[in-house]
Amino acid sequence: MMIRIAELEIEPIHLDEYTAILKEEAEASVRIEPGVISIYPMFQKENPTQIRILEIYADEAAYKAHLQTAHFKHYKTATADMVKSLNLLDMNAIDRQMMPEIFKKLNQ
Repeated sequence: MMIRIAELEIEPIHLDEYTAILKEEAEASVRIEPGVISIYPMFQKENPTQIRILEIYADEAAYKAHLQTAHFKHYKTATADMVKSLNLLDMNAIDRQMMPEIFKKLNQ
């Protein structure tokens, strides 16, 4: 499994447009790509221009395939001038066995 947290700061003037494009990209990634487990965008309550995205892929090959999709390429090009900063943090799960249980609860 490959886990990443993307930390972004968005130009305030572009926030609504950025979030609309991000929502489309995240939805398409999870729906279409079998190796994408999660593209879960969120923002800080006190500062909505601070976006965090929890990305979980089945493996590195799924991540690399994701980068080649039309919806991801559209997201990157359409939002390039909206992103003030981007930091990618590669993460490791502490308890991999628990992850399937977390997602099962969403359907209850």
